[in-house]
Amino acid sequence: MSSLPPVPLTIEGASCLHQMFRFRWRHWLKLDCFHQRQVVAEATKLLGPLEAGTGAANTKQSAVYSLLGHKGDLLLVHFRDSLEELNQLEVELARLEISEFLEVQSSYLSVVELGLYDSTVKTYQSLSDQGIAPYSAEWNQAIAEVTERQRTAMAARLYPVIPNNKYICFYPMDRKRAETQNWYTVPMAERQRLMHEHGLVGRRHADQVKQIISGSIGFDDWEWGVDLFSDDPVAFKRLIYEMRFDEVSAVYAAFGTFYVGVRVRVSELPQLLGLSATANPG
Repeated sequence: MSSLPPVPLTIEGASCLHQMFRFRWRHWLKLDCFHQRQVVAEATKLLGPLEAGTGAANTKQSAVYSLLGHKGDLLLVHFRDSLEELNQLEVELARLEISEFLEVQSSYLSVVELGLYDSTVKTYQSLSDQGIAPYSAEWNQAIAEVTERQRTAMAARLYPVIPNNKYICFYPMDRKRAETQNWYTVPMAERQRLMHEHGLVGRRHADQVKQIISGSIGFDDWEWGVDLFSDDPVAFKRLIYEMRFDEVSAVYAAFGTFYVGVRVRVSELPQLLGLSATANPG
């Protein structure tokens, strides 16, 4: 394997944008109640259909979360088919009057990613055994066929619906590239073993926590984004704590800022912003 390409195959799906906002409560409270309702009604008109989702499987979707702690007040999560669609959405949100009360704290751009370590090792070795040179036209064609088969078989995971769970935990992460511990210099077979063992930990918690991994190399400051969804927030702690003892995390992982939020339905926005759910203007 040492003479074969070191890069594992991946397949990509939905484009993802996480937006973290601080809500300008002091400015908001200066508005009269009628004006506040107008602002919320406009926002609801845009966000309501996005919550339900569009597209063949309702996978073009957005969700709103109320953040806990000092890192922000609102988290908006968007899944779309392309970066262009995310950009269009950003512009539409910025045009809403409610944007006057939203102060951007952070954002994260990525694409849903599935790593194919097992398929990579098998495919590379098979092509090598056939005498096919890496990166030759025949090699590239075989790789394209493998990834296309995997993309078709895993379409539901590549374009997921945002889970309905009550809580979300989002954080970015890297694989270390330090002098003594560099993930990108570890041989392919060893990385395959480590990732297999890492995946087993996640699967042990699959009944409690739903997970969506997105790749952000070249898109944002970290290499991956991790979204966890659960109806029990303590399940996040249990999963992540156990993973800290897993070799791939204990030795090679670095973590960014964690964001934890509670799901807020668009219909609940009036209550979140201090309004009753009745007497909507217009």
